[in-house]
Amino acid sequence: MIDRLRQMAIFAKIIDHGSFRGAARELRLSPSVVSHHVSQLEESLGVALIYRSTRKLTLTAEGHRLLAATHKMLEAVEGELVDLSVSASAPSGELRLTVPSVLSQSLFTQQIAAFSQAHPRIKLFLDFSDTRRALIDDGFDIAIRMGPKVKNSATTRKLFSVERKLVASAEYLAERTSPNDPNELVDWDWLALSPAQNVPLVFSKAKGTHTTIRPQARISVSDAQALYQLAKAGAGLAIVPDFLANEDVGSGSMKYVLPNWELHAIDVFAAWPANAPKHGLIHLALDALSHNMS
Repeated sequence: MIDRLRQMAIFAKIIDHGSFRGAARELRLSPSVVSHHVSQLEESLGVALIYRSTRKLTLTAEGHRLLAATHKMLEAVEGELVDLSVSASAPSGELRLTVPSVLSQSLFTQQIAAFSQAHPRIKLFLDFSDTRRALIDDGFDIAIRMGPKVKNSATTRKLFSVERKLVASAEYLAERTSPNDPNELVDWDWLALSPAQNVPLVFSKAKGTHTTIRPQARISVSDAQALYQLAKAGAGLAIVPDFLANEDVGSGSMKYVLPNWELHAIDVFAAWPANAPKHGLIHLALDALSHNMS
């Protein structure tokens, strides 16, 4: 079959060039080899395809039929080769990501948009949710997570860090004496994310001063954006990513509590299946997001 296809392609080249010699030059073969391939094709089919004279070549009826079929075959193959070449230079496919809902308010969404614009043949499905989705069981290619001090591994990579701030509304703070130490806040109204409501809070200050407190949450919330909105409404203190509060702090409606004390930043990292191809779409996205957010 491979020999037959080669003979058909040579046959079409002969007719396109109008001579055995012209086809031989393009194919970098000798005229005798070109002639041999056509003779073999005619013999295998049991029909004459070309009438030869000293001045020109004339197709037989069978030659016309075979030429039309051969052109269709070559056009189809060349089209596929072009598509494959484009695919190699322009990656295509689908990526499914699960992302913490709070990051929809961060620069992370801009980085996802930039990746999509750079790779228009990649279709993205983004699940923004504070419900922790299973990477494999729920069918995701990449899971974006948030946690403290994440180390890179074979299946995880830190993308960037998010500063956390203790905030409260200006209205809430107006009714209370301004605190100077975290311990003064233990009995205040605390709002907390449900997964982290019992985690001790470590505050640090210049010169290595550290203080740990264990406040009890008055309200526990499963969504970070809802947590912030409750704090904004005056329900109490909340620890939130700085990008949620920056604009409101700038306008004066929200304030940083204990601005001279710091909380540990939280890492945003990616996790992916162990069998992900090293040069596939998953690592293409990871490299882009790591670079853009660094």
